[in-house]
Amino acid sequence: MTDSRKISAGMCGLLLAGALGALWWTRDAVPNRTPAAATSAIDRRLLDSARQLAAIAETPAEQDLYRQAARLADHELDQAFATAVREAAARKPATSGPLQQANARVAQTRARIAADQERIAKLGKTAASDDAAAGQLEVAKAQLALDEDEFEDAQLDLARQGGDERAQLERAAQEHAEAQKEPAPAKPVPLAGTDTLSGQIGAWMELNDRQIRLEAARQQAARHAATLEREHNSLEAMLEKKPAAAPAASSDAGDDADLEEDTAVMVARLHNLSDQRKTLMELDHRIQDAQQLAETYKGWNTIVDSRTRGVLHLLLRSMAAILGVLLAVVLLEIGVRRRLHDQQDRRRMHQERFLITLGIRAAAAIAVLLIVFGPPGQMPTIIGLATAGMTVVLKDFIVAFFGWFVLIGRNGVRVGDWVEIKGVGGEVIEIGVFKTVLLEMGTGHPTGRTVSFMNGYAIEGVYFNFSTAGQWLWDELQVTVPPGADPYRTAERIREVVEKETGDEAQLAEQDWERITKQYGTRAFSARPASDLRPGSGGHIRYITRGPQRHEVKSRLFKEIVALLHSPIPS
Repeated sequence: MTDSRKISAGMCGLLLAGALGALWWTRDAVPNRTPAAATSAIDRRLLDSARQLAAIAETPAEQDLYRQAARLADHELDQAFATAVREAAARKPATSGPLQQANARVAQTRARIAADQERIAKLGKTAASDDAAAGQLEVAKAQLALDEDEFEDAQLDLARQGGDERAQLERAAQEHAEAQKEPAPAKPVPLAGTDTLSGQIGAWMELNDRQIRLEAARQQAARHAATLEREHNSLEAMLEKKPAAAPAASSDAGDDADLEEDTAVMVARLHNLSDQRKTLMELDHRIQDAQQLAETYKGWNTIVDSRTRGVLHLLLRSMAAILGVLLAVVLLEIGVRRRLHDQQDRRRMHQERFLITLGIRAAAAIAVLLIVFGPPGQMPTIIGLATAGMTVVLKDFIVAFFGWFVLIGRNGVRVGDWVEIKGVGGEVIEIGVFKTVLLEMGTGHPTGRTVSFMNGYAIEGVYFNFSTAGQWLWDELQVTVPPGADPYRTAERIREVVEKETGDEAQLAEQDWERITKQYGTRAFSARPASDLRPGSGGHIRYITRGPQRHEVKSRLFKEIVALLHSPIPS
């Protein structure tokens, strides 16, 4: 391994290790989680979990259970807010630090506001008859407005420093109440259709996921109920240790001030005990809500479990159908093998067995695809694509079919014609819709082989029909002039022999060509034989003939030329 590859591998390993470390570090992150409340004293997780389950409440029964779960979680949260607000109001302010100064400022401004209101009430009685009192009344009202503004500013400063917990809780409760007035969540998206195997598998997996989510929500509600129950028992045990005591009676008149102080302490203590009893009652309600919420999720999970079993039943039925199709394929193939086993022609037996087996397997594949995916939804599009595909695949057959019309036309071929197709010559013995069959001709005689051509050659290729009128060809004969003879006389006699044998054919060819020259305005052609003979070396003589007679004419000319060369040449 080169250094560059080692460096690349090391960098990839470091990046992978970093990604795995980041993945482990964020393992507890929950996506799409509703932000927590402004204060940590209120646990909103039950309501958040209930709202998140709205997306899986599909059937009417599940929607009823979702509404019940949301109502119970909301009621439990309302009770938690009420307890937290009351405890925050009863909590003593800080006695040192910045919070003590902010609390002192709030208390001072509250006292001034109370004094301003009392003064305004007194001046209001005499303002109607006393102008001076009326002026003082206006001043007192202005002072009250100023003190109220200062009181609001002091409260905001206290809240900014985190000392006004009650205001924060009241604001959070108000936001929660406003959130409850928002529109209901959108209807959940139903499960995929269960008519096909793929849809059944998807629905089964989705329902299993819903069961996991519902079970997690039930366990969360049960844990919350257990936590509240422990808190309730702890508070109840603490209250049993501190019973309320009546104030001691005293006959000494000098102790009136102490008696009033003891009475105030007792009243505050009784108010504290009353608040704690209210907290116990609210804890009881919250425990009941959490327990009922857990039971609601349990019932909901039961419904989803029933649906899961139903989908599983459909899934097993689809699997059984697929296995039945496969078993039928195996049995049919065994039957085909036994049926064709006794056939004498082994080659034909293998061909028939292959075709039948292919058809059975293709039908089985279509049936399995229909079970897995169902019939296609976009049928016109699929038909168009299938037609285009079939056109591409069957192009040769389509062209051959139209070529058949060309071949049976006026300028086509007939059975018995001598033609040449793609360099193969022979006699036409069959013209089918898709193919043409030739009996191959060698040197003027059949070879015994049949050659088939798709009829597309009539459109895309070139073919020659030497049996129709006007079909002529130039043939040639190789001739060697003996060196002892007169070459000019020998060549002249050979030319005369060839002209004698092919004269009629040449005359007919010139007549056909003359009609062509008159029709298309081309120059005239000569059909007279042409020779290129040299003494002592090979030469050739070219002559015109019809295609079907070319071998017969060549054989006849060869015999006459050989006889001419072996006979004495007259001087």
